[in-house]
Amino acid sequence: MSSRIIIDGNAIYEVDEECLRKKKEKEQEEEHEKQQEKRKNKT
Repeated sequence: MSSRIIIDGNAIYEVDEECLRKKKEKEQEEEHEKQQEKRKNKT
């Protein structure tokens, strides 16, 4: 599991790289489905 540490002033954040990757893939898949639906409705 890989992660990043982000220090912002007095706050410290640990970012889970795997979680971010999965979230981005899901968002891209949803966008692709929306585009397909738009094309389907145009015909």
